[in-house]
Amino acid sequence: MNQPRILAFGGSLRAASFNQHAAALAAGAARDAGAEVTLIALRDYPLPVFDEDLEAEAGMPENARRLKELFLSHDGLLIASPEYNGAYSAALKNAIDWVSRATQPDEPPLTALAGKTAALLAASPGGYGGVRGLAQLRAFFGNIRIAVLEPQVTIHNAHSIISQDGTFSDPSIVLSIRSLAEALVTSLRG
Repeated sequence: MNQPRILAFGGSLRAASFNQHAAALAAGAARDAGAEVTLIALRDYPLPVFDEDLEAEAGMPENARRLKELFLSHDGLLIASPEYNGAYSAALKNAIDWVSRATQPDEPPLTALAGKTAALLAASPGGYGGVRGLAQLRAFFGNIRIAVLEPQVTIHNAHSIISQDGTFSDPSIVLSIRSLAEALVTSLRG
């Protein structure tokens, strides 16, 4: 694969999310490494909480269809996941739950997810930097057949490193994020 296609986003719905800023930095690094990157914000795809009764009654919501198409058209994922109470966000889980659903009668399970490769990072104002949430996210992705790169980036005390405009004050964090994005591009090129 000469120019891999990567979907990048933060797992938070907050407008000034540290994780969305980290995803944007990673997306730029992946572009610099030769990938075609689509950077999105989950807040632009509002979804109801996944409910099979709702799905049976009304079908897949339009925003879930749009997200699923994005996942289907990309080879890899760059995800910056916040940590809420020691776990990854409900918004991220809900988006993945909707994207995982079959929309055609003969569609195999997890069509939009299985076989993808992901790079994970997390930014948190806490002292652990999101490492607990990433451990759970890594296990979840393994269950739905998304391969996750071994290296990951965690940013603790994110409020002191990432400004409201997305500027990073720690060059070593920037280098780590760039290295992670480059590793994903290299992996996808095989």
